[in-house]
This record gives sequence, structure tokens and C-alpha cells, in this order.
Amino acid sequence: MTYRVLAINPGSTSTKIAVYDDVKPVFEKTLRHDPTELEKFGGIIEQYDFRKDLVMEAMRENNVDSTSLHAVVGRGGLVRPVSGGTMKIGQSMLRDLQDPALWGRIHASNLGAFIADAISKELNIPGFIVDPVVVDEFDDIARISGIPEIERKSLLHALNIRYIARLMAKKLGKDSSEVNLIGVHMGGGISVAAIKSGRVVDVNNALLGMGPFSPQRAGALPIGDLIEMAYSGKYTKKELNSYLTKTAGLMAYLGTDSGIEVNQRIKAGDEKAKLILDAMCYQVSKEIGACAAVLAGKVDAIFLSGGLVYNDIIVHSIEARCKFIAELHLYPGEKEMEALCQGGIRVLKGIEPALDYPY
Repeated sequence: MTYRVLAINPGSTSTKIAVYDDVKPVFEKTLRHDPTELEKFGGIIEQYDFRKDLVMEAMRENNVDSTSLHAVVGRGGLVRPVSGGTMKIGQSMLRDLQDPALWGRIHASNLGAFIADAISKELNIPGFIVDPVVVDEFDDIARISGIPEIERKSLLHALNIRYIARLMAKKLGKDSSEVNLIGVHMGGGISVAAIKSGRVVDVNNALLGMGPFSPQRAGALPIGDLIEMAYSGKYTKKELNSYLTKTAGLMAYLGTDSGIEVNQRIKAGDEKAKLILDAMCYQVSKEIGACAAVLAGKVDAIFLSGGLVYNDIIVHSIEARCKFIAELHLYPGEKEMEALCQGGIRVLKGIEPALDYPY
């Protein structure tokens, strides 16, 4: 039997949707939203009905009968830490997605579960989320930070990394539970994950934590100097948080987060651009080396994904430093919509069970 699944991936001013028949895409579309139109809703969660109607309209425009769907899948959002997989949407999950105290904010991706839940109830079909950014499969030893008041947390590009890990295992002719991989996703933020027998047992916190700096984020910083910045009086807590997550990294050094623009500068002879980009690659490579140590050197493959993998300078720099660990495999761009649909289809086909939200 062929299963048809709708996937919904909300961003701050857009909603990506896709419909798949098993592995075959039926259509994909990005719905753009005018920020001034969204402001009238007051909060992010209040937008879900508006966005849901646009999703249903887009399906009609693309000749997809909503009654032909077997399931609907939303982007996971900032739920409580959960194991990886496809998870049923329920009231406790929706409650947590409305709680800004849980992660200090409500992200636009939180809308995915609300839109999927509304459509699933309307059509009387299952509604799921797949591999939210807070997937936590850490070994206990990876949680220890250095002081008892702070625990290392798992926050990563889980949807893309876990899906490509499946593709990578298949490429190696093995089940995902049989391989050790190092997965790297490089976009506005960078995740470098140690994947042991299908589990992400360690990863840098890709938002505000350890690991390499990225096009927009600061990565690990010297603690003493960061304390001085925090108490300098130059920044409020909100301003410093915004700086470290949105305008640090390449943005802070070079005034751009575009890998294409940095490449153009390097080719034009800009030595500073060359140094900063190589420093980012150097730090990514160090994190890959750290993951190799986590896996005791038993690494079947390394894969690189994300928009920056289109950048040959970045790929060659990382490969030169890390090819002694394992062969590098490239998956440029992201496969989030495919990953969402396939998560739902695996459950419908009985390949894996649908998980309950454990809170």
C-alpha cells in the first residue's frame, strides 16, 4: 500500500509544506507570510489557525485532496527532551509547546504540532512530530559540565542529522543500529554529533553552548572574557543573547553570514576572510575529532550536511584535517521535509512504532 503524508514546517515568516507518496514527492511549497499580517495575532501559537487554512488552500491549489492523506506530520519544536523518532501529538505536548518558561522562548517551529493536530482531528487521521531539536539520547557521562549547577544539554539539528544518518547507514549496507557515525550539519548554526549505534550520544549545543562558531553563532568562548562582557554594562541580557546567537561568528568578524560572499572575498584576495573561514573549519574539525574520541576511534563514516556543504573551500578544509578518521560523505542542503514525511511513513508501514510523549 502507498501512504500519503503531509508535512508542515513553520518558520518565523514562512511555512514549508510537502506531500509525499511513500518516497515520491507529490509537491513542495513555501508559503510566505507578511510580518505585519502575523503581528495582529499577538503571539506565535495564535497563528496556527491562520496558517492551517493556508496549508489546506495550498493543497487544493496543487490538486491534493485532503481526504487522500493517511497522516500529517509537524515540525517538533521546543518540547521537553525526548528520544529520537516519530511521536504522537497529544494534549501534554501541546501544553508544553505553549510554555515559554520551558526553554526561555516559544519558537515558530512549535506551531508545527498545533497545525498538524488541527488537520489530523479534522480528517480523523494520525498526527505526529518527528525528531525535534531537543532530541536527547546522551550517555550520562556526556551531561556532566564541570559544575553541578549546569548540565550539558542536547540541542541540535536533530531532524536532518538523524535522517541522514539513516541514509548513510543504508549507503554502507547496514542498519542504523549497526554503525557509528559523526554527523555534521552546517547552516546558520552548526551541530557536530557523535552517533553510536543509531543514537546521538553527544553533540555540541548548536544554539548557545560548546562547539565551533558558525555563520551566526559564537560557539564556545573563553569563560572569563564572557563574564567580563556580561558585567561590562554594555549589554542587557537580551542584547547579549541576541549577539551570541544571531550576529556572532562570521557575521561579527566579516559582516555577513553568506558563505557565497565569503568565498568571493577570498577569491578576490581578502586575507581576513580566508583566516576567519578557515578558523571556523578548524573548529568544526576539532569537534569532529572530539566525537571520534567519544566513539573510541570506531567511526564508520563522517557526513556533512547543510547549506555550507555547497562551499568547496569549507569541505576541502574539513576533509584535509579529518579524512584520517573516516571517509567524508556530502549531503549538501537540508532534507527536513523529506525527513518529516518519511518519519510518518515509517510508522504507517509498521517499520517503527509511534512514540508517546512521555510527560
